[in-house]
Amino acid sequence: MAKNMIVAQSGGPSPVINNTLRGIVETARQMSEIGTVYGGWHGIEGVLKEELIDLTAQDADEIALLRTTPAAGSIGTCRYKLKDKQAEDFDRILEVFKAHNVGYFCYIGGNDSMHTAHTVANLARSKGLDVVGIGGPKTIDNDVGDSEFKLVDHTPGYGSTARYWTHYVQQANEENNGSCPADPVLVMQAMGRKIGYIPAAARLADPNRELPLQIYLAERKTSLEQIHSNVNDSLREHGRCMIVLSEGLDVGDIGVRKDSFGHAQFSSSQMTVAQIVTNYLNEQGLAVKGSARCNVPGTDQRHCMAYASTVDLEEAYYVGQKAALLAAAGEHGYMATILRADWDNYQVRYDKAPLAEVAEKDRKFPDAWISPCGTDVTDDFIKYARPLIGDDWVSVPLVNGRMRFARLKPIFASRKLADYVPQADRGK
Repeated sequence: MAKNMIVAQSGGPSPVINNTLRGIVETARQMSEIGTVYGGWHGIEGVLKEELIDLTAQDADEIALLRTTPAAGSIGTCRYKLKDKQAEDFDRILEVFKAHNVGYFCYIGGNDSMHTAHTVANLARSKGLDVVGIGGPKTIDNDVGDSEFKLVDHTPGYGSTARYWTHYVQQANEENNGSCPADPVLVMQAMGRKIGYIPAAARLADPNRELPLQIYLAERKTSLEQIHSNVNDSLREHGRCMIVLSEGLDVGDIGVRKDSFGHAQFSSSQMTVAQIVTNYLNEQGLAVKGSARCNVPGTDQRHCMAYASTVDLEEAYYVGQKAALLAAAGEHGYMATILRADWDNYQVRYDKAPLAEVAEKDRKFPDAWISPCGTDVTDDFIKYARPLIGDDWVSVPLVNGRMRFARLKPIFASRKLADYVPQADRGK
């Protein structure tokens, strides 16, 4: 009898994460080795609570609509970290696997999610359960994998967020250029914590460097005094200046909050880097009349389907398909990957990388891709990132003027176990 699959999502979502889910579900439906595909409702928390939505039972048209359904509203995500000391949680997961004849566990997410997929499946095997653990990469930060791009070239989600910033800066330039007599400086803050792939994408809006644009990555330490000096230099030359900076740029204590993974949540913190920089510029004074102002886009960077990259959508689907194929083939302990087959004429191939090599390992932004001045990125970065944002607009179905997203029916697997409260949630 075919074993069933549980697929779940973890961490921050992306515009294309549901298309990876769609790739897994549609492919698994065609594989005789895989029985029912269940979705963990809100990630591993749903597995712990035995909240398993039946994805095989969903209408095929709704599954197809996952292509242009952003974020993680379809089956949910979580930020629940399985820690080594939480033995009860691990035992509970194995009980759920046994109760629902699960032979395949596929986790879509970033570094921590790959660690979870690796740990859970290996534990199950050590306990005598024949479970294949597979990872599906997802992160807008593009920090999963190695810095040499040998394990994975890029992760689904990044191309769409890079495209978002490409268009965001283009449009912000129209504003700044028109209103610069009163508002000569615009400070924009990009997601990415401590890695610079997202703010670097601002350069894609101006590959020929015709705009008064400065980019500050968290990887290159600077000071408020230096930023102030750089901005005034631009004001003297151009009369205006636009800044894109990492949300994790070190400008002092901003009252950072952290999630259960220990990751900084800058949009939940007491202050933002952009506001601190803007305040400093205005307090110290500008070389021209007027004031600096700031924009801090929030989670729209990772859920805006209107700016999704068609390249990213396609690759997200096929990496999901690859994950399902790896599972059906019994390829335990791997993450489906995207590798660049041709740098000059962009082409990719789908492969696999050992979970043990990608779990909890952060890719770095290449130092060689940061310009010597520290306020720009090089043409090599442009060559890397430009193909990922695509050339076409995504077509999103509309009904009565509103986007038509997938709406899965609440068809859940029958409960076979007693209620359970995840260890980390007890006492809350």
